[in-house]
Amino acid sequence: MYLKKVEGPRAVTLPDGSIMTRADLPPKTTRRWVASRKASVVRAVLSGLITDKDAQDLYALSEEELEEWIRAVSDHGEAALKATALQRYRQP
Repeated sequence: MYLKKVEGPRAVTLPDGSIMTRADLPPKTTRRWVASRKASVVRAVLSGLITDKDAQDLYALSEEELEEWIRAVSDHGEAALKATALQRYRQP
């Protein structure tokens, strides 16, 4: 079995005890960002599986967009990433 050489870890253990690998990330061609895909990218960045710069390059995200996702999860949990709940968690 051949493993592609990558920078950083191949898998990390999340705080809840589950294991996240690079295979758990959304495909790089993702155009429709639902809350679960956003959450998996945020979990990967926060756990050190990928860097924020890697996430921005891989998914063509702006720095502000990724920071907003991370801030929403840290302040209100993963439910804040849902588009329908955006107004509830946004500061006036």
